[in-house]
Amino acid sequence: MPNDNRQFLLAARPSGMVKTSDFSFQTVATPEPGPGEALVKVEYLSLDPSMRGQMENRADYVAPLEIGDVMRAGGVGRVIRSDLPELPEGTLVGGTFGMQEYVVTDGDKKVPVRRYPDGTDPQAALGVFGVTGMTAYFGMLELGEPKAGQTVVVSGAAGATGSVAGQLARIKGARVIGMAGTDEKCAWLTDKLGFDAAINYKTADVGAELTRLCPKGIDVYFDNVGGEILDLCLARIANNARVVICGGISRYNATGPIPGPKNYFNLVFRRARMEGFIVLDYQDRFPDAIEEMRGWAEQGLLSQEATVVEGFEKLPETLVGLFQGINTGKLMVKL
Repeated sequence: MPNDNRQFLLAARPSGMVKTSDFSFQTVATPEPGPGEALVKVEYLSLDPSMRGQMENRADYVAPLEIGDVMRAGGVGRVIRSDLPELPEGTLVGGTFGMQEYVVTDGDKKVPVRRYPDGTDPQAALGVFGVTGMTAYFGMLELGEPKAGQTVVVSGAAGATGSVAGQLARIKGARVIGMAGTDEKCAWLTDKLGFDAAINYKTADVGAELTRLCPKGIDVYFDNVGGEILDLCLARIANNARVVICGGISRYNATGPIPGPKNYFNLVFRRARMEGFIVLDYQDRFPDAIEEMRGWAEQGLLSQEATVVEGFEKLPETLVGLFQGINTGKLMVKL
């Protein structure tokens, strides 16, 4: 039985860009599982843009963290002790484990977990078969509804969610244009993932490129960034377009008032729909979605890139790095 459980706690509400000083470190005794409980040793933790909002003192779709709480984070790990028949030792599970090495679960109410089949790659469980993969699945396929021959644009396309969302649109036969922040990421989208084109939003004239690449307009825009990019896409939507609001990373570390989109009224002119969603509303459908995604992966139609940082102590600086664009695909820390 391990003696120590390392943890990172929320030490301060971030002002502007999240900082490593917003976290504090502590070591506590490893929790003991009781009757009907299991002890999980966390193997990988996910770093996601939504973590920034959870550090603030506001209630959105999940309760805000309090100062001194273990920093919230999704992860995957192995059951190492168990009094639960449905979670035998060695089972790979995923859940919101927080920035810590060990967690006790009853499988349901106390730290709910998802069980993954034997042989599942832990990195895939955290990524393409995890919450970001499910976000891409339901956002693109349920709200975006891409159809063969239509044009789909994805911002933040080299990230964990965007890279999968674009691949799903390709599977449905759509033309896919991705946006990313480096030439290397753009090349990865086209050469490895099969996107039809990619735009480096830091160096290109994004509006001119969208006009060139989408001569008949944008049928589906999957938005991960908000801000100016959202406005440029709204100006170019096709009739009956679907605009899926998944994230808004351009605003997460901003200070002061956040401007709304100026071109929103094009939704009226184009008889279009703009809709946001929370993936947790689809939790009961995750198993079926994972099964379909697994089939596409086995056929070679769906792949995942992971940027893996090693070392528990690297968690705070890796979260900061997420907002600096250090990752291609899913960003995670291997504990």
